[in-house]
Amino acid sequence: MNAYLASVIENVKTKYANEPEFIQTVEEVFSSLEPVIERHPEYEKADLLGRMVEPERTFIFRVTWEDDKGNWHTNTGYRTQFNGAIGPYKGGLRFKKDVNLSIMKFLGFEQIFKNSLTGLPIGGGKGGSDFDPTGKSDREIMRFCQSFMQALYRYIGPDVDVPAGDIGVGSREIGYLYGEYRRLKGAFENGVLTGKGFAYGGSLVRPQATGYGSVYYLENVLKHEGDSIQGKTIACAGFGNVTWGICQKAAELGARVVTLSGPDGYIHDPDGVITPEKIAYLVEMRNSGRNKVQDYADKFGVQFFPGEKPWGVKVDVVMPSAMENDVHMEHAKQIVSNGIKYYIEVANMPTTNDALQFLLAQPGVIVAPSKAVNAGGVATSALEMAQNSERLSWTEEEVDRQLRHIMDTIYQMSVDAAAEYGLGYNLVAGANIAGFLRVAEAMMAQGVF
Repeated sequence: MNAYLASVIENVKTKYANEPEFIQTVEEVFSSLEPVIERHPEYEKADLLGRMVEPERTFIFRVTWEDDKGNWHTNTGYRTQFNGAIGPYKGGLRFKKDVNLSIMKFLGFEQIFKNSLTGLPIGGGKGGSDFDPTGKSDREIMRFCQSFMQALYRYIGPDVDVPAGDIGVGSREIGYLYGEYRRLKGAFENGVLTGKGFAYGGSLVRPQATGYGSVYYLENVLKHEGDSIQGKTIACAGFGNVTWGICQKAAELGARVVTLSGPDGYIHDPDGVITPEKIAYLVEMRNSGRNKVQDYADKFGVQFFPGEKPWGVKVDVVMPSAMENDVHMEHAKQIVSNGIKYYIEVANMPTTNDALQFLLAQPGVIVAPSKAVNAGGVATSALEMAQNSERLSWTEEEVDRQLRHIMDTIYQMSVDAAAEYGLGYNLVAGANIAGFLRVAEAMMAQGVF
């Protein structure tokens, strides 16, 4: 490996030894950049990589809220504004009990390159809290969101930092967050958050956009292989907005998702999550607050596998779509032994680095990286920002058309970047290089600070 690249990675490992998720994503991105760094010695002279791995700023704050019984609770809130070289910081808020600084930094770092790939003027950031909304009442969630925004509102704005939703933060939470922001600022700055309800500035398609975009990316991969999505079986994880969107778009295009998962295990539905009733039930499951995928098995009479992951099911396409590090080496070996050709990451960093390298080394497996595949969500958020700034409201067809165009472009950028640097048809390296180069050019143009 290039000496400068190796030294930056080693410094991150030493300095942030207690932040494993952040280390993992730095290694994954930078491992692709050796030919780029060799071609651009000016990056080392300006210590571009050393600056890139340090957030421009990070806020950590206390969030105190009252439950329905009158008891008070204290959580920790985070916002990492990682890189604003190409636009205002952009990235979701995650409410989940295991949220910590390492997870916020890994998500923010990954967001830099994902947002860059969209071609839109948005930088990278991420935030959230170790608050768990599962089992909480609407009023408890409202009080938490209001307290969270009271700490955050000073540091965000339509031209500064534009948060969105993520795990545990859907349209309900975004509504409460925006209501408090509006109360505190005394202004209708609806461009400060994305993922809003359509009634107050949200964009059509946004809840499904990540899932839709991932299917559009898959179609590009299949086309490259002379294949079609028609009739394909897909293994997914989770049952939230992303998987819901995949189920919808896959069914529309003639494929079927046959697995869903939750903290309690996974279900296998050989007929697929394809009927309107089944797809609508995912929304009901998500809104119930139970967070149990067994509910689907009970309702539709399919098999439920408690405490297990769905990656051993034999399908045509694997699309891990729930959370980071969901696919380990043993799962990767199952995927290969099942003869699965298409491994399309959807969740942020869903594959451990050793499992990812194993899959990349298999000659019969095509791997597509999450930073490219799941960029449809943030792309549609940027489209929502554009509608807010222009006081417009586009039709569902217009948003979906633009989303498909963006995903096609992201795919082609990844293919072209890998080819330019002599790496063949390597979608992982291509996405890392294409995302990096745009940010690097902007940082170099703006000087060292």
